[in-house]
Amino acid sequence: MAARDTGCDRLLPVQHLRPGDHAFVSYGDDEVRWEVVTAFVRLGLARGEKVLVLPCPGVPADEVLARIDFPSRSTVPARERGQLVVSSMREVIRPDTEFTAARQMSRLRAETDRATAEGHTGLRAFIDMGWVRALGADVQVMAARETGAHALFSGRPYTEICAYDRRRFDRTLLTAMERAHPRVLLERLGSLRSTRGPDGTLHFIGEADATHRPAVGRALEISLAQTAPARRLTVDLTRLHFLSVGCAVGLLTLARGAAGHELIEVRCDRGQRRMLRRLGAGTVSRLVLTEVVRPW
Repeated sequence: MAARDTGCDRLLPVQHLRPGDHAFVSYGDDEVRWEVVTAFVRLGLARGEKVLVLPCPGVPADEVLARIDFPSRSTVPARERGQLVVSSMREVIRPDTEFTAARQMSRLRAETDRATAEGHTGLRAFIDMGWVRALGADVQVMAARETGAHALFSGRPYTEICAYDRRRFDRTLLTAMERAHPRVLLERLGSLRSTRGPDGTLHFIGEADATHRPAVGRALEISLAQTAPARRLTVDLTRLHFLSVGCAVGLLTLARGAAGHELIEVRCDRGQRRMLRRLGAGTVSRLVLTEVVRPW
């Protein structure tokens, strides 16, 4: 069976961002904050995009590049040819000295057009929101920009992550900004989240590696118990960046033993479907694999 991804799911691993996405991420640790930006930069370069990094003011460009390059100097060629640029919000709004949403968005739109004119597939920007305090910008002006920037993204090859340090912004503002962004990212690489959708679908998000097999099993067991009266369960794997063989086997084992269920539907991408079939999904009569076709 095949279905089309509706694009309505907000929580994603950074690896699933695509052109046109505007994403929120928060961090509360100086080491953790480098995980998402490093993956975001490297993926953008690999996809032929131009990458703009605006780190927290006060963090030297040399440190940013060292973090992104560790353990090698793999981004040096990209920097030399101008594909990777480390800059600042002050530079983006120049010659203005006071932040305005109109000036910032105009410059980012122009940079996106320039990136494609230079032969890149698009532009992606990582913006640490520490610039708000550094420039003395009005928080409400910044908030209005976050909620009114649709024209930057709609139908355009531009991707943006706005990173908020939880130690710099109050909880109310963070909650509002998270809700304002169409996409929300997992804070850490290698992490796994499971959530239940309004329709009862069990969603796995992130990376289901070997260390997460017990967590995957518990989430599945709870969902099977909760859906016992309906005798149907839908499991969505499409927001996983990685699915280990161990977790896939655990899913099939539980599905095979769920005698009280008439149907267990697993929504998956092509690679996940291929893995599950090779592991014996076709021998579980109540199991249906629905391949989800992504819009990119």
